[in-house]
Amino acid sequence: MLPRENRLRDPHEFRTAFRTGAKGTSGHVIAHLAHTRESHAPRVGFVVSKAVGNAVTRNRVKRRGRAWAAGRLADLEPGQLLVLRALPAAAEADWPQLTRSLEKALRQARRRQEARAQG
Repeated sequence: MLPRENRLRDPHEFRTAFRTGAKGTSGHVIAHLAHTRESHAPRVGFVVSKAVGNAVTRNRVKRRGRAWAAGRLADLEPGQLLVLRALPAAAEADWPQLTRSLEKALRQARRRQEARAQG
């Protein structure tokens, strides 16, 4: 479970992550990683559309994503926003596949964010 201060809920912050964040993709998710000038705790949000499946399936994907994110909060910097957008393939993924996919998407988003900062 994500602590309250680490939950991304404000639509403005979701837009910020989508518009200004670095994007990382994998077979199951797309990660949008943005760094704000604010010094709040890192926040994580999820977007799971109906294309992923029915309500039970979407909620399972979100629960797995939250469990993964709770273990990665220490890796995120203060002021960072991470939005994870599930792709339809996430519905069929088992836990190890989904965690590898989430890790890959986050790594790619970090590399792109660092490249932007350098150049």
